Amino acid sequence: MLNVGFILWALAAACRDDRGSRRNTMGSITPCLWFDTVAEEAVAFYAAAFPDVVVHATSCYPTEGLADFQQHLAGKVLTIDFEIAGQRLLALNAGDNFTFNESISFMVNFDPSDNPNARQSLDALWEKLIDGGSALMPLGEYGFSKRYGWVRDRFGMHWQLILTDPEGEPRPMIVPALMFGGPAQNRAREAAEYYAATFDDSRLATDFRYTEQTGPASPGSVMFSDFQLRDQWFVAMDAGSTQEVTFSEAVSFVVPCADQSELDRFWAALSAVPAAEQCGWCKDKFGVSWQITPVNIAQLMKRPGGYEKLMEMKKIEIDKF
Repeated sequence: MLNVGFILWALAAACRDDRGSRRNTMGSITPCLWFDTVAEEAVAFYAAAFPDVVVHATSCYPTEGLADFQQHLAGKVLTIDFEIAGQRLLALNAGDNFTFNESISFMVNFDPSDNPNARQSLDALWEKLIDGGSALMPLGEYGFSKRYGWVRDRFGMHWQLILTDPEGEPRPMIVPALMFGGPAQNRAREAAEYYAATFDDSRLATDFRYTEQTGPASPGSVMFSDFQLRDQWFVAMDAGSTQEVTFSEAVSFVVPCADQSELDRFWAALSAVPAAEQCGWCKDKFGVSWQITPVNIAQLMKRPGGYEKLMEMKKIEIDKF
């Protein structure tokens, strides 16, 4: 059965105009966030909570031609393209098919060398994000940071707020963090190396390992690491406690491709679950979801029958539009 997420993504591409097309540079890998019909409310919440939020474009559901189960969404917001502190994000207004969990969170780095009020800024953001949410790790001092907390906000999104070491190498303020637990346990380093080999202009950076068995994390598995793909930083770690959840389509990563050759290469590397393949969406061997799409998808979708043709595809074939 066709997953609603693929239909929504196709409609987003079809109804976005050229000025709103956010994937017009080949450097971008963008997290896509699946909200249960509250994307507009969520983005407004983040705009009020974070100090540096920019909304770039909003697309809407068409007013006609929707499936019966989507009729109540006619004309309503479909996607919101926005950024927090320079991190580009795409909020998708969808249904209850997927929910956020601990497997993908977002690190929020507060660097005292860049912000002399970093601790106060961290505390202020914590108070806003925990309003209506809950703490997975209470705000306080830990062995790895003088100020840290993990919060699930009112929309289910996970944030790790951390006061960073001012002597360390600078990182962006917002960085997606992948936690490898459940079926992906102890595969964080394998995944980081695989992604770095898949993407050009990549590098492996920080790498701290567990030295003893810690819950399901074996000695030598990753306590904390980070790596860069194109211009996007990621954190990867192995879960130090047993996790009942793993990666899902609630957070996917959009990879724009210059041409069919590049699209084919990424699809071959990142698609490992045939049942998850549809309309450019795929799931890799670790369970992480990706959207492998032509950079000019908005223009392709405007061609006659573009939507119908996309619905017949798994991997996107540009010459079939």
